[in-house]
Amino acid sequence: MNDLYEIYEKCGISRQVYDYGEAVLSDLAERFTQFDRTAEYNQLKVLSAMSKCKVSESCFVPSTGYGYNDRGRETLEKVYATVFGTEDALVRPQITCGTHALSTALSAILRPGDEMLSISGKPYDTLEEVIGIRPCTGSLAEYGITYSQVDLLGDGSFDYEGIRKAVKDNTKLVTIQRSKGYQTRPSLSVDAIKDAIGYVKGINSDIVIMVDNCYGEFVETKEPSDYGADMVVGSLIKNPGGGLAPTGGYICGTKECIDKCAYRLTSPGLGREVGATLDINRSYYQGLFLAPTVTCAALKGAVFAANIYEKLGFDVIPNGSESRHDIIQSVTLGTPEAVKAFCNGIQSASPVDSYVTAEPWDMPGYDSEVIMAAGAFISGSSIELSADAPMRPPYAVYFQGGLTWYHAKTGILRSLQALVDEDIVQL
Repeated sequence: MNDLYEIYEKCGISRQVYDYGEAVLSDLAERFTQFDRTAEYNQLKVLSAMSKCKVSESCFVPSTGYGYNDRGRETLEKVYATVFGTEDALVRPQITCGTHALSTALSAILRPGDEMLSISGKPYDTLEEVIGIRPCTGSLAEYGITYSQVDLLGDGSFDYEGIRKAVKDNTKLVTIQRSKGYQTRPSLSVDAIKDAIGYVKGINSDIVIMVDNCYGEFVETKEPSDYGADMVVGSLIKNPGGGLAPTGGYICGTKECIDKCAYRLTSPGLGREVGATLDINRSYYQGLFLAPTVTCAALKGAVFAANIYEKLGFDVIPNGSESRHDIIQSVTLGTPEAVKAFCNGIQSASPVDSYVTAEPWDMPGYDSEVIMAAGAFISGSSIELSADAPMRPPYAVYFQGGLTWYHAKTGILRSLQALVDEDIVQL
């Protein structure tokens, strides 16, 4: 064990911080076993889908130009549809990020005069300009598409009475955001989303239900698409990319919805038939294969962080014992100085750019400065160890990721070490 203490010390973690972490960790064995079982289930689900869809080495052959007859791309989309329990899927490097995937899905379904209804409250910051909550060129609002929302109740559950009142004759699409975004609210369980989907469909079965699935994939054994969501949407540099996908996004759903999304992503008349994958398919397949275990590592890190900071008196969501529905852990630190220290602790534990100091800046799509610690192999990859925070009250930081549990553990301890070194936390 002395060797272990010594290597942690070389990584900038004091004996005091290490011992504190080990004391917290000693109570988490049962939780970690639960995560391992979920990962085992999801690993077999992915393996079964790849076998069923006859993935072969030829699926890794690059395509160029228009990308016609890309067998690897077509097979990958069948694999995603099988894993997520949907009729079809669109999995493309041409989808630049999660926001782009969501924007593509919304623009594919909504037409002038339609209304979009969010039943999980305010959407993630970057969607505000897509919708037109904050005016922006090309927003849905510019095309005569209206928006309304129903906030979650105080306990984080759906406001069913409010939803019934909010649904109008022109409500075309209902969106649900599974993860909390930059809000201090609980993330939504698949069971809760299942009930909400059933309720909305009971009001009007023609309403399209889209779930922003970012950060939630493979956290549970089921996905919202298993329970009637018409579309589930996410980024490949989060959970399903397994840390190997270098870019891209996915939309899984009904064949009608996916056809519309494909025509929106490329061009009317072309749809899904075009879109070269270059030399990216192998990373997509291998990343998806690893995704359940990578997500498991991130969950262990999130629970470890929750227990570390809850025991120090900070507000954390979810708390140290609650069930998990995404990989994000929020910690309300209360001051900008504490947020900066936390993020720079994470940055210092990164394999890439560990020497860099994270500073707040005006990131595109946000309404306040954001500080982001992300020393990742893939730029912006939040399935890798990362932390970010909007620099505004209540000064909550959002921690997520870790390709391995041991890296997540080290990052959390380095964040604590930074707060101890700044005399913000006393152990």
